Amino acid sequence: MSTHAARPSPEGRPAPPALECVHRALRVLEVVNRHAGGVNLTQIARETKLPQLVLTRAVEQLVRADLATPIGPDAYAAGHALLPGETDGAEGRGHLRETLAWVRDAVGAAVYVARYTDGEVAITQYADGPAAPVVEEWVDFRAAAHASALGKALLAQLDHEERRDHLSRHPLTPFTTHTLTSQQVLFLQLDGRPPDTPLLDLQEYALGTVCAAVPITAGRNPECVALSIPVPDPGRLKQAARILQGEAAAVLLALIVAGSTRPAARRPEDPILSTSA
Repeated sequence: MSTHAARPSPEGRPAPPALECVHRALRVLEVVNRHAGGVNLTQIARETKLPQLVLTRAVEQLVRADLATPIGPDAYAAGHALLPGETDGAEGRGHLRETLAWVRDAVGAAVYVARYTDGEVAITQYADGPAAPVVEEWVDFRAAAHASALGKALLAQLDHEERRDHLSRHPLTPFTTHTLTSQQVLFLQLDGRPPDTPLLDLQEYALGTVCAAVPITAGRNPECVALSIPVPDPGRLKQAARILQGEAAAVLLALIVAGSTRPAARRPEDPILSTSA
């Protein structure tokens, strides 16, 4: 398996942190695949030159995604999901559902995967439960990108002309008193935040509900993972968003395994992955 790169970020912004984590995991996976009989962490570290903590995290993500499997003390081989004839699309989708359910329980909120495709916002996967209800879609999410966290996370990955085109078709309608209705302010919010900061919806789509979203794009279409909490609790949202950000790479790996996301090939001119934690 080769390393993959994201859709180019607008204005040359860095790739989303979740994607960098997946890139590091795929670097580790390349080494595991080269050693048919398995390989230990010392050799993986030597070949990837990743710091120990980063390497440990990458291996954990690969094991959870069933892309690597432990075969002894600090030794790993290719996982079940990579063995020819040992898995299929249905099994991959089942793993994706399990991953989303795990993230739902970890953040204590409903979680969603959304994609920007054919010029529209689309929710492609979600996981909810009795204690983690989905937000009531009282306005079509396709018309509410400016007011929802997942919509903002997708718009943030478009260039300015693409954003303007979207907003020409879906005006900045005020759904609540908190909804942004200024294109300039919205673009400043999308572009002015640090790249490792989740996008937020602070009762902008619906009163009483707050949301957070993290970009996870690996292919040609912008994607994100998001959560919604049916109470306006800033402290709870901050904690849940931090956990969501930490698990976003696991969701992206699960999407790749399930075939729901088709990663774009890394171009020769693309920089090698960052090894920062």
